[in-house]
Amino acid sequence: MAEQEQQQEQGQIRDVAEEWQVRTSSTPFQGRVTGVRTDEVLMPDGGYQRRDYQTHPGSVAVLALDERQRVLLVRQYRHPVRHRLWELPAGLLDVPGENPLHAAQRELYEEAYCKAEEWRVLVDFYTSPGGTDEALRLFLATGLAEAEGEKYAAHGEELEIQTARVPLAELVDLVLAGELHNPTLVTGTLALHAALTGPGLSALRPAEAPWPARPFKL
Repeated sequence: MAEQEQQQEQGQIRDVAEEWQVRTSSTPFQGRVTGVRTDEVLMPDGGYQRRDYQTHPGSVAVLALDERQRVLLVRQYRHPVRHRLWELPAGLLDVPGENPLHAAQRELYEEAYCKAEEWRVLVDFYTSPGGTDEALRLFLATGLAEAEGEKYAAHGEELEIQTARVPLAELVDLVLAGELHNPTLVTGTLALHAALTGPGLSALRPAEAPWPARPFKL
């Protein structure tokens, strides 16, 4: 316990890459974008246990903040949870090696017909590390304006996307009241609130900051 507390005092609380030995690995299902992998993993007691998890190419999302401290939201139906959720513009990194900033800019255009002058990394996280290898990079976009050119031709559930701009303070209250459930929106709302009430937006990482979970080329 004393050693753990000493590490905390030295600022060494951080995640580290590690990989336990895998005896067998198979992919019993592979969909168009995601799949299911089954690994037999060596445990600390010397035995092996099976781990089933979703394989995922990764995602990006955008917290777009306007000059009135309002956050741009999109609302769409999510079949697995049988809910129509308020979310942030987001999308898959389904082009191998794609720059995540470029993907985020595309998603902001396609889902909200919006562009931004300034981009920063707000936060990186694994969406559900016990069940999927999905990594998500969430950008903060400011200096918003309407996009140029033709609007994106929506299809599927995107045909019913709604948009809204909600004050950040109101979003914080809604998150804490349990009224909003999308994990990226919850994470982004609280992260932005922490940045604004703490070190400020200038302390955020640049938009092209390295992302070890999903390496990319500039």
